[in-house]
Amino acid sequence: MKKILIINGPNLNLLGKRQPEIYGNKSFETYLKELRDKFPDIIIDYYQTNHEGDIIDKLQASDGKYIGIILNPAAYTHTSIAIGDTVIALDTPVVEVHISDISKREGFRQYSYIADYVAHRIMGIGLDGYELAVQYLIENH
Repeated sequence: MKKILIINGPNLNLLGKRQPEIYGNKSFETYLKELRDKFPDIIIDYYQTNHEGDIIDKLQASDGKYIGIILNPAAYTHTSIAIGDTVIALDTPVVEVHISDISKREGFRQYSYIADYVAHRIMGIGLDGYELAVQYLIENH
Protein backbone atom coordinates (compact mmCIF):
# COMPACT_ATOMS: atom_id res chain seq x y z
CA MET A 1 0.00 0.00 0.00
CA LYS A 2 1.28 3.47 -0.89
CA LYS A 3 2.20 5.79 1.97
CA ILE A 4 2.29 9.59 2.22
CA LEU A 5 3.56 11.66 5.15
CA ILE A 6 2.17 15.05 6.12
CA ILE A 7 4.44 17.24 8.23
CA ASN A 8 2.97 20.40 9.73
CA GLY A 9 5.07 23.02 11.46
CA PRO A 10 4.55 25.47 14.30
CA ASN A 11 1.10 26.52 15.46
CA LEU A 12 -0.74 24.32 12.98
CA ASN A 13 -1.85 22.33 16.02
CA LEU A 14 -4.02 25.42 16.73
CA LEU A 15 -6.07 25.17 13.54
CA GLY A 16 -9.70 25.84 14.28
CA LYS A 17 -8.75 28.27 17.05
CA ARG A 18 -6.00 30.45 15.59
CA GLN A 19 -7.09 33.26 13.26
CA PRO A 20 -10.09 31.43 11.78
CA GLU A 21 -10.55 34.23 9.25
CA ILE A 22 -7.24 33.10 7.69
CA TYR A 23 -6.98 29.42 8.61
CA GLY A 24 -10.61 28.34 8.98
CA ASN A 25 -12.60 26.79 11.82
CA LYS A 26 -11.64 23.12 11.46
CA SER A 27 -8.94 21.37 13.45
CA PHE A 28 -6.36 19.46 11.46
CA GLU A 29 -7.28 16.24 13.26
CA THR A 30 -10.88 16.57 12.03
CA TYR A 31 -9.69 17.35 8.52
CA LEU A 32 -7.18 14.48 8.57
CA LYS A 33 -9.95 11.95 9.22
CA GLU A 34 -11.87 13.33 6.23
CA LEU A 35 -8.72 13.20 4.09
CA ARG A 36 -8.00 9.61 5.03
CA ASP A 37 -11.63 8.71 4.21
CA LYS A 38 -11.21 10.22 0.72
CA PHE A 39 -8.10 8.12 0.05
CA PRO A 40 -8.77 4.71 1.65
CA ASP A 41 -6.10 3.01 -0.45
CA ILE A 42 -3.34 5.34 0.79
CA ILE A 43 -1.77 5.31 4.23
CA ILE A 44 -1.51 8.93 5.34
CA ASP A 45 0.83 9.40 8.29
CA TYR A 46 0.82 12.71 10.14
CA TYR A 47 3.39 14.58 12.20
CA GLN A 48 3.16 18.05 13.73
CA THR A 49 5.78 19.88 15.72
CA ASN A 50 6.56 23.39 16.83
CA HIS A 51 10.31 22.75 16.64
CA GLU A 52 12.49 23.33 13.58
CA GLY A 53 15.00 20.58 14.34
CA ASP A 54 12.20 18.05 14.77
CA ILE A 55 10.96 18.86 11.25
CA ILE A 56 14.47 18.29 9.91
CA ASP A 57 14.86 15.02 11.84
CA LYS A 58 11.47 13.76 10.60
CA LEU A 59 12.25 14.65 6.99
CA GLN A 60 15.60 12.86 7.14
CA ALA A 61 14.16 9.78 8.88
CA SER A 62 11.27 9.56 6.37
CA ASP A 63 13.27 9.76 3.15
CA GLY A 64 12.60 6.72 0.98
CA LYS A 65 9.78 5.41 3.17
CA TYR A 66 6.94 7.27 1.42
CA ILE A 67 5.88 8.00 -2.15
CA GLY A 68 5.92 11.63 -1.09
CA ILE A 69 5.92 14.10 1.75
CA ILE A 70 3.50 16.99 2.14
CA LEU A 71 5.23 19.75 4.07
CA ASN A 72 3.72 22.86 5.58
CA PRO A 73 6.62 24.33 7.53
CA ALA A 74 4.38 27.24 8.59
CA ALA A 75 6.47 30.18 9.84
CA TYR A 76 9.70 28.23 9.21
CA THR A 77 8.92 28.57 5.50
CA HIS A 78 10.19 32.12 5.71
CA THR A 79 13.13 31.62 8.07
CA SER A 80 14.65 28.16 7.80
CA ILE A 81 17.53 27.68 5.43
CA ALA A 82 18.13 24.41 7.29
CA ILE A 83 14.75 22.95 6.27
CA GLY A 84 15.44 24.00 2.68
CA ASP A 85 18.84 22.28 2.86
CA THR A 86 17.12 19.12 4.08
CA VAL A 87 14.44 19.13 1.38
CA ILE A 88 17.04 19.45 -1.39
CA ALA A 89 18.91 16.43 0.00
CA LEU A 90 15.87 14.11 -0.07
CA ASP A 91 15.14 11.51 -2.73
CA THR A 92 11.45 11.54 -1.77
CA PRO A 93 9.40 14.23 -3.53
CA VAL A 94 8.08 17.00 -1.30
CA VAL A 95 4.96 19.09 -1.94
CA GLU A 96 4.89 22.45 -0.17
CA VAL A 97 1.41 23.35 1.10
CA HIS A 98 0.15 26.55 2.69
CA ILE A 99 -3.41 27.11 3.84
CA SER A 100 -3.25 30.82 3.04
CA ASP A 101 -1.73 32.42 -0.05
CA ILE A 102 1.64 33.49 1.33
CA SER A 103 2.29 35.60 -1.78
CA LYS A 104 -0.53 37.92 -0.64
CA ARG A 105 0.37 38.05 3.05
CA GLU A 106 2.76 40.32 4.94
CA GLY A 107 6.05 40.96 3.18
CA PHE A 108 8.07 38.75 5.52
CA ARG A 109 5.73 35.81 4.74
CA GLN A 110 6.13 36.00 0.97
CA TYR A 111 9.51 34.27 0.66
CA SER A 112 9.88 30.49 0.95
CA TYR A 113 13.26 28.92 1.67
CA ILE A 114 12.00 25.58 0.35
CA ALA A 115 10.15 26.64 -2.82
CA ASP A 116 13.11 26.04 -5.14
CA TYR A 117 13.54 22.47 -3.91
CA VAL A 118 10.02 21.03 -3.88
CA ALA A 119 8.27 19.00 -6.58
CA HIS A 120 5.12 21.12 -6.38
CA ARG A 121 3.57 24.02 -4.42
CA ILE A 122 -0.06 24.56 -3.40
CA MET A 123 -1.26 27.56 -1.46
CA GLY A 124 -4.24 29.72 -0.76
CA ILE A 125 -7.07 27.20 -0.98
CA GLY A 126 -7.38 26.33 2.68
CA LEU A 127 -7.15 22.77 3.92
CA ASP A 128 -8.14 21.52 0.47
CA GLY A 129 -4.52 22.11 -0.52
CA TYR A 130 -3.59 18.93 1.33
CA GLU A 131 -6.07 16.91 -0.74
CA LEU A 132 -4.60 18.33 -3.95
CA ALA A 133 -1.12 17.48 -2.68
CA VAL A 134 -2.13 13.86 -2.02
CA GLN A 135 -3.66 13.67 -5.49
CA TYR A 136 -0.48 15.15 -7.03
CA LEU A 137 1.73 12.60 -5.27
CA ILE A 138 -0.50 9.69 -6.34
CA GLU A 139 -0.55 10.85 -9.97
CA ASN A 140 3.18 11.55 -10.12
CA HIS A 141 4.55 8.56 -8.25
